[in-house]
Amino acid sequence: MREIVVRALSGIIYVALVIGSILYAKESFYAVFYIFMMLCLYEFKNLIHLSYKWTFVVATLIYLNYIETPTLVSKYLHFLLITSLFVPVIYQLFISKITLTSSKLGHYFLALAYIALPFAMLIQVPFINGEYHPKIILSVFVLIWISDTFAYLVGSTIGKTKLYKKVSPNKTVEGALGGMVAALIGGYIISLYLTNIALIHWIIIAFIVFGFGLLGDLIESKFKREAGIKDSSNFIPGHGGFLDRLDSIIFAAPFVYVYLHIIT
Repeated sequence: MREIVVRALSGIIYVALVIGSILYAKESFYAVFYIFMMLCLYEFKNLIHLSYKWTFVVATLIYLNYIETPTLVSKYLHFLLITSLFVPVIYQLFISKITLTSSKLGHYFLALAYIALPFAMLIQVPFINGEYHPKIILSVFVLIWISDTFAYLVGSTIGKTKLYKKVSPNKTVEGALGGMVAALIGGYIISLYLTNIALIHWIIIAFIVFGFGLLGDLIESKFKREAGIKDSSNFIPGHGGFLDRLDSIIFAAPFVYVYLHIIT
């Protein structure tokens, strides 16, 4: 009983912190998610034995550079950038042992591609034509939460077919489909309230969030499996670490960012 109460309270505090920081002001959004990035880097360091030297400094510089002003002017160059960085990370899912952790250069590449750059692009998501639209990034989080919740509910109820057993034995195809359908329905409902973005675009965003969010979850599971641990940390009692809670959004956010800034 005590564990359930602790899990519920820590979950409520985490969600309240996310929502509150987004809605209060862009400055609180920047500040809280900078702290989240640092905590995720710390947890990731422990997963792959990442060196402290320069990692946090470089991540901070990247993050600060993206505050309201992205590094690259071309939207399509951003797409090429994140694709070229994420493909090697995604490839690690399909090999027996993660190869990028075998060298110091690989460590720094992962810190950039998997943590720093996604957070830097995440804070750009709510900015459309230079104006801060907090409900957009909040809606992306809602889509993530809806997808994860229904994937768990459907998977634990009727899930039988393992999705990728050697990486995440609890995930099922049925659960993934449940999460996808829930995200698409969520995208439709959001489009009824945030009409500045058309329905078709919210549906596509929902699909991006589901697909890349699932990849992010699987990739973090692969890192944890190789490290021999269940959670990235115990910073959020009953939920694990911040990387456990943010693995989906940090992987999906760069693609949502590029898509939003192409269509607007």
